[in-house]
Amino acid sequence: MTETSSHLETTAGAYDAIADLYADLVRDSLDTLPLDRAVISAFADLVRASGAGPVAELGCGPGYLTAHLRSLGLDAFGLDLSPAMIDLARAAYPDLRFEVGSMDALDIADNALNGVLSWYSVIHTPPEELPSYLAEFARVLAPGGHLLLGFFEAEGGPLTTFDHKVTTAYRWPIDNLAELAGAAGFTEVGRMLREPGEGERFRRGHLLLRRG
Repeated sequence: MTETSSHLETTAGAYDAIADLYADLVRDSLDTLPLDRAVISAFADLVRASGAGPVAELGCGPGYLTAHLRSLGLDAFGLDLSPAMIDLARAAYPDLRFEVGSMDALDIADNALNGVLSWYSVIHTPPEELPSYLAEFARVLAPGGHLLLGFFEAEGGPLTTFDHKVTTAYRWPIDNLAELAGAAGFTEVGRMLREPGEGERFRRGHLLLRRG
């Protein structure tokens, strides 16, 4: 077993084990997060303006954000590493498409998508592997397509790990993450930093990017 496959199996197994609890926790989470809703809405506006192609939520979990994207008028589908999460998503939103898969090797043709949402889905990715994930996002996006990254931000500190309740996760300096995205062929459109709300520990970072 390679180190990469071990990391992916560990992450999938950890989310499988808490899938029902996680789904209950996040199902209505956007209701109390107006800034998060705003940046997702801006992403949807840009995607609609740039074309009519499909949009993938990569790391969709139980599917609530994929459904939100559909409510914003996008042709959205979801993909997740955890089979248990995909089962929950399919049960909750039977009219939407959900698939089991890994973000580092997408079964999606080159230039096939008009948008990619990665909402806290790369937080468990070892830093040395993240450039290959961003390159894969760029591969499946059509030129001019948009990527929205949500992540835990380092608040002026360096890249660091933290004790995420599921499995090891990382807090990224937003400038470092933007630089990696630029190296993968993305141009920054905008960014949003949000201070932690009630029950949250860390600042939240959001990068809105366009594939060149």
